[in-house]
Amino acid sequence: MSSDLLEALTALEKDKGISKEVLLDALEAALISAYKRNFDQAQNVRVDINEGLGQIKVYARKEIVEAVENNNLQISLEQAKGLNPHYQVGDTVEIEVTPRNFGRIAAQTAKQVVTQRVREAERGVIFSEFIDREDDIMTGIVQRIDHRFIYVDLGRVEALLPQTEQMPNETYHPHDRIKVYLTKVEDAKKGPMITVSRTHPGLLKRLFELEVPEIYDGTVEIKSISREAGDRSKIAVHAADPAVDAVGACVGQKGARVQTIVNELKGEKIDIVRWSEDPVTYVANALSPSKVVKVIVDEKEKATTVVVPDYQLSLAIGKRGQNARLAAKLTGWKIDIKSESEAEEIGLFDDETVSETGEVQSEDLIDTSADSEDSPENEQG
Repeated sequence: MSSDLLEALTALEKDKGISKEVLLDALEAALISAYKRNFDQAQNVRVDINEGLGQIKVYARKEIVEAVENNNLQISLEQAKGLNPHYQVGDTVEIEVTPRNFGRIAAQTAKQVVTQRVREAERGVIFSEFIDREDDIMTGIVQRIDHRFIYVDLGRVEALLPQTEQMPNETYHPHDRIKVYLTKVEDAKKGPMITVSRTHPGLLKRLFELEVPEIYDGTVEIKSISREAGDRSKIAVHAADPAVDAVGACVGQKGARVQTIVNELKGEKIDIVRWSEDPVTYVANALSPSKVVKVIVDEKEKATTVVVPDYQLSLAIGKRGQNARLAAKLTGWKIDIKSESEAEEIGLFDDETVSETGEVQSEDLIDTSADSEDSPENEQG
């Protein structure tokens, strides 16, 4: 074995992250295959690779018997004792059979097998690396686009961004740098198959972790996210320390932190609301930026009836019911919205057995929605 080959194995170990032992095992198997194919298919052989001397030797393994029936696999006791007087019947003798021309054909065959084994090992290394990144965010470069997928280069592997996971308000072009969320990592025959998303709620969560140190270090917790990708999202946050303003931390000074995320998501509006274990307060917060007069809770059905001022009914419901739909998904409560006039007509204000918020002051709602009039994340679409 030449020093060039040893250097090549060392380089592969360094560049591909594949251990030299794995490569040497692959090379040994390749050389055995090459020998049997080109010199003697019937023999049972072992290949010895001496790294220190840079030598490769082939040994035929034969069983010692009284009467030889197969010269390729057996050797007589008399012949064996000529090699070593201590041999006994049943022992195995190894005889060097390295051909003088164990060269070009064997090397070509060995190269093919080694290449295959190296690819397999490399795929395993890549899979191990990316399986740990599942449900994480990565930055990739758009490589090419077809009618089914956008192919995103993540460095050592190409990921698939299906049409269903692409944001409707985005147009993608080759060489664009985009952040993607790894939804699935599979060990396929041709190598790791990675599926990514731009619409998954997890992408929004990871973006906030990147932009808001208080979320990353656990001071502020993201309790829930509801998202209609490319259009609007709601995120509920909470801080165990009452001295920490969870919403303010996410918004940032003059809205800088949330604006960075809005820009990354190409203008997707984001409502940041304060989480509460009280469903009355939580549902009222979730309907931000609409004001809420009263919340009626049905614990058994996990449903609420929300009363809002007449002039804010359309704001509370949102375009095509979006605001109410996102609020319901965020809180996990069914939400039925009624105007004050309708509530009075059906006698909701006369029911003394229900829970209610009373009059929710406008400044409370501005707190929970992070300055809805001025902040871009709370612009009503």
